[in-house]
Amino acid sequence: MKTLFLQAPSFDGFDGGAGSRYQARREVKSFWYPTWLAQPAALVADCRVLDAPAEALSVQQCRAIARDYELVIMHTSTPSFPTDARFAEILKQDNANIKIGLIGAKSMVDPEGSLRATAALDFVCREEFDYTCKEVAEGLPLKDIKGLSYRESDGRIVHNGARAILENMDELPFVAPIYQRDLKPENYFIGYLKHPYVSFYTGRGCRSKCTFCLWPQTVGGHRYRVRSAAHVLAEVRWIRDHMPQIKEIMFDDDTFTDSANLARVEAIARGMGELGMTWSCNAKANVPYETLKVMKDNGLRLLLVGYESGDDQILHNIKKGLRTDIARRFTADCRKLGILIHGTFILGLPGETRQTIEKTISFAKQINPHTIQVSLAAPYPGTTLYRQALEAGWLAPNDAVNLVNEHGVQLAAISYPHLSKEEIFHSMEVFYKRFYFRPSKIWEILREMLLSWDMMKRRLREGVEFFRFLRAHAA
Repeated sequence: MKTLFLQAPSFDGFDGGAGSRYQARREVKSFWYPTWLAQPAALVADCRVLDAPAEALSVQQCRAIARDYELVIMHTSTPSFPTDARFAEILKQDNANIKIGLIGAKSMVDPEGSLRATAALDFVCREEFDYTCKEVAEGLPLKDIKGLSYRESDGRIVHNGARAILENMDELPFVAPIYQRDLKPENYFIGYLKHPYVSFYTGRGCRSKCTFCLWPQTVGGHRYRVRSAAHVLAEVRWIRDHMPQIKEIMFDDDTFTDSANLARVEAIARGMGELGMTWSCNAKANVPYETLKVMKDNGLRLLLVGYESGDDQILHNIKKGLRTDIARRFTADCRKLGILIHGTFILGLPGETRQTIEKTISFAKQINPHTIQVSLAAPYPGTTLYRQALEAGWLAPNDAVNLVNEHGVQLAAISYPHLSKEEIFHSMEVFYKRFYFRPSKIWEILREMLLSWDMMKRRLREGVEFFRFLRAHAA
């Protein structure tokens, strides 16, 4: 079937990071590549990937494009599901014979509820869905496709047997050629990455057990399955040779620097050095100095690090597997080597108090990452945090859908007897102001701008967006 892989129209400027884990407006407009759509698309002939938010396409423009296809597969998330379901209904109005399915953690965790939400949906893919999508597009009978839940002609919902996770990750084709064919790299920008950049996964799964993290607890699993270093470097070489405008590669694995795979990390790093490519990756704050040095010596520019909190008890509560003293030493090592850090923090996790919020803000100022992102604890269905919040009464049963407001701004969903969600919500603004509105940090950013005209233009744009975010957040 002629297939459209679609990121449906959504909030203006939403952050589709890590497979739309947050699907919301962020402080600064940013767009990640729709890798979870591009990967199955690489297996399907006669298809197209359409990223409506990145293309700034309206509902009307998007539906006009979709009319030319027999099959539409949309990526959805808990916050975006209501609007995604409505868009599916619009597509069915235009063409009653079009087949529409969903992929993503939301449809995996709740396939029955997803299909019952609207008759416009014909199927949802569970588990790892690459080959599930391929078999649907090839026209195999739905009853024979593992990992699929679908609607029979009489309205009955059927759940087929589970699909085994993919063991040999080198089986998957490169996603970069799909990016080049269907997307505009210039549309994708992240505040802490060079522009234009490319991001993709070198493996799936994460051995860490963080209670809030969505993908390892749903689609990816806790076993880190990786592509060989040679396979990863072959895709980077393809990008270098066919997408010469790309200035940086981002390895978007949940934890690229997994401690059991440091030999592979160093092999990839050395290969990146030989290819002459600048690169960044997600890292846990426990990478040994020796490995960091190999990475830095071979083109590493920046690490995206999830610190989450400056309180050790909270880190224990969420099973982070990390202490603040280890994070401090790691951060000092990175500074010594000249590795930039974009640090991420979460407010409202179990154990949060006014005192721990203050402690985390102080911790962030002390370790002083180059840039930060502050999020609110998001209890996504399918996570331990969600179950824990329901059982403890921190979250009303239907509040999980209210992770963003009508403007796409992330909301605080969890509330504690000693700390309201309103207090947690407004603490984000306080965090940002106290971190960025310091003379030393202002000078650091100004110096960066003065050294590069491109950075000057970029930071000025981001500054305007950041102040708009603060105003919207305060409202």
